[in-house]
Amino acid sequence: MPENVVIIGSGPAAWTAAIYAARANLNPLVFEGNPYDRKNQENGTLPLGQLALTTEVENFPTWPAGDTRQYLKTALKEDDHPYWVSANKPQPTHGINGPELVALARQQARNFGTRVESKDIVKVDFANRPFTLTAHDGQTVTTHTVIIATGARANYLGLPSEDKYKNKGVSACAVCDGALPPFKNKPLVVVGGGDTAVEEASYLTKYASEVNLFVRRGELRASKIMADRAKANEKIKIRWNTEVQEVLGDDKWVSAIRSKNNKTGEVFDLPVSGLFLAIGHTPNVAFLNGAVELNETGYIKWTTVARTYTSVEGVFAAGDVADDYYRQAVSASGTGCMAALDAERYLAHHGLG
Repeated sequence: MPENVVIIGSGPAAWTAAIYAARANLNPLVFEGNPYDRKNQENGTLPLGQLALTTEVENFPTWPAGDTRQYLKTALKEDDHPYWVSANKPQPTHGINGPELVALARQQARNFGTRVESKDIVKVDFANRPFTLTAHDGQTVTTHTVIIATGARANYLGLPSEDKYKNKGVSACAVCDGALPPFKNKPLVVVGGGDTAVEEASYLTKYASEVNLFVRRGELRASKIMADRAKANEKIKIRWNTEVQEVLGDDKWVSAIRSKNNKTGEVFDLPVSGLFLAIGHTPNVAFLNGAVELNETGYIKWTTVARTYTSVEGVFAAGDVADDYYRQAVSASGTGCMAALDAERYLAHHGLG
């Protein structure tokens, strides 16, 4: 018997879709990914998505300042402990920890009857109906609809020291982390030369004492209007032909960036409190093997305005796997809701489910 809806992914989009699908009595099945796979660990594609790699989340509605310890103890089940920060660890005074936020959404979906498989989907067949999905252990599932919510992973430089300081001063999201106390009124570094890098640098000037924009070349790739904006901002110092060699700090936080001018060969240590990477994202779509249409930047293409439709009828996409612009938890959740409603209406229209 085919499933009504299978959701692939495990971030805010996936769990929001599951909540709405479960409340619509669609009995959704979620493939959240394999938490033990080394490739997932290396790529940052473990269950709970990119929020599993963050600490404090201050900009998600309903999470103002306050201690959430007691609530987490009662809201999350014992078997969810691997997915959330221990009650013995420090709790942020503003917002909530990223892994905990998604773990709460996961539990909410389960409370409504969502079934969860901790497996990776490695192959899809969208050419025949019902659709067939194959997991990494060989399990196959047939389903009338699919919601793809596998997200996108931030690109990093690949330095061991960079990995050491992720969430300790190294970030790939200025909007997510820029307002955190450790970055306020401190010098920061942004790496990148495109529009995103300039946007991130400009955003950070609201909080930082100075933003150093590291550009590998002698010019910006950004559009002229964005480049002019960066050059005119007194708090942005553009460092041309500059690359990061190493992230320096103590066991707790970043203290400096060891840099190299690739034109002169000069190596210098720049004291800063944070390093923000703005060198792009990679959508997690390899497992689809071309089964749905992608846009020019490699993200799943939404084929209809204000809908989560893909190029395959009955297959929907939600969250960062189809959003190369906003990439926020709250916007991902919104499209997760939309995808579940789209799937429900598709099933009803075709007399399925």
